[in-house]
Amino acid sequence: MQLAKLTAMDTSKKKLLVIDDDPRLRELLLRYLTEQGFDVDAYADASQLEKRLQRNRPHLLILDLMLPGEDGLSVCRKLRALGDNLPVIMLTARGDEVDRIVGLEMGADDYLAKPFNPRELLARINAILRRQAATPALAAAYVEDESYEFGPFRLDAGTRKLYRGDAEIGLTHAEFSLLKVLAQHPRHPLSRERLMELARGKDHDSFDRAIDVQISRLRKLIETNASEPKFIQTVWGFGYVFVPDGGNR
Repeated sequence: MQLAKLTAMDTSKKKLLVIDDDPRLRELLLRYLTEQGFDVDAYADASQLEKRLQRNRPHLLILDLMLPGEDGLSVCRKLRALGDNLPVIMLTARGDEVDRIVGLEMGADDYLAKPFNPRELLARINAILRRQAATPALAAAYVEDESYEFGPFRLDAGTRKLYRGDAEIGLTHAEFSLLKVLAQHPRHPLSRERLMELARGKDHDSFDRAIDVQISRLRKLIETNASEPKFIQTVWGFGYVFVPDGGNR
């Protein structure tokens, strides 16, 4: 199959790690993504993942859901439990919405069902890396101006971190982007589509439940009772609204 080369962002030899037990797909992605300017490592399982991350940490992990031994969901869950916010794109031969939701609940930044066009994977990789790519100088310029306080929390857009007092609360890149959008629009109801567009840019898809899953994860991190949220409130039939003081909108 002839793969057209996309005009993409400057990868500057960004490192990608592919873990998929399908040898044909693994070879295809290794070749294609290398052609796009990435530095790519590819393996059939996650058995030595911790050592691989320590030895040659990638900028993004492409992870198959159904792996021999430890599966992709378990791997993603462990990464997030350790506070590791390495961006993860989950791949699976099972395109059920339930699988996709579970993958996002485990902390994946994006999800792609097989079979897929490698160009779509490239677009999703670039979208995640763009969201991650604020330069230190640009970030420093916004450290003071881009800080949002609500309740006991402080969201620092310059460092892309969330704090409760002095304690840092781990966020994935997708969760940070979504919370920042909400914080930038206090008491302003936003539809799911608008939230997705603002948080993920033009590269987003229309999978509304992805927003619902990430909202659910954020509520578990910042709400006293996630089933009765005070900060991120639901606007029934529309979307969500952020209430910084946790009161009535």
